[in-house]
Amino acid sequence: MNRLASKMDFQTSIEECSMALNLVLNNKFSEALDLLKPWSKDSMYHALGYSSILVMQAAMTFEHKDIQTAMATIKEALHTCQRFRKRNSMVESLSSLVSKQSCDSLKAEEMHAEICYAECLLQKATLTFVQDENMISFIKGGIKIRTSYQIYKDCQHVLNMSQGVDGETDTFTQFEGGVKLGIGSFNLMLSLLPARILRLLEFIGFSGNREFGLAQLREGAASHSLRAILSALTLLFYHTYVCLILGTGEGNLVEAEALLEPYLDRFPKGSIILFYSARIAVLRGHFEKVKREQQLRGFPCD
Repeated sequence: MNRLASKMDFQTSIEECSMALNLVLNNKFSEALDLLKPWSKDSMYHALGYSSILVMQAAMTFEHKDIQTAMATIKEALHTCQRFRKRNSMVESLSSLVSKQSCDSLKAEEMHAEICYAECLLQKATLTFVQDENMISFIKGGIKIRTSYQIYKDCQHVLNMSQGVDGETDTFTQFEGGVKLGIGSFNLMLSLLPARILRLLEFIGFSGNREFGLAQLREGAASHSLRAILSALTLLFYHTYVCLILGTGEGNLVEAEALLEPYLDRFPKGSIILFYSARIAVLRGHFEKVKREQQLRGFPCD
């Protein structure tokens, strides 16, 4: 994409965001930021990708400066995504879209803007909790999470209505991947809460169906969308950590290995991928294998 152009092509923005994600998975964080930053105030996907990296950095370091930078960036990202959203009711506008045999690029952008906006809201909620641990921050973060969840539910409604209409287009596949990641993650994580709390949350509109959440994430991980790797990583985290920590049962290591295998070939030195590879090996008791593989890849094992 010509950087002198006044507008980023929508399909190109998704492709560049995918390139940035590949750079992150190859430990090239600075290069990913350099790719995304020039268009981060004009393209929803560049804004989402750029803010996501900075939020991840802030969550890892807990440095006040990093948190402040990430918070400022996520606010800009929300503003960018908002510009692409439909002015009136999202469900009303998107429901009218699915009655057509095909949709123009503007309509597609509106669909994606909802997903990107919901993801940015979740990131801001996370930073709100990290930034200031008081009751007001907790309430503000909760409101953002509730809004994000409602957007995902609305998008799922549109997705269900549009089956067989736009399923062959790449933009629709990307939209579908975003919905499955969001709905799947929400259902899975909420299902882990104590039954009493879950009943209360269901009363105000949340849903915590574990099997449905896992199914959505599996479908998302098996897709060819930008967010397929994110669905896979969510499932990996569930199988290798959540199941064991919360005592919800033994993690499905066979599924975890199958999810990880294609990414080991694509990102043989990616720290995130190697982290889960080592985690699975440790859970299987293959300690020498972990040490040997880390040495072969040039990582210290002492």
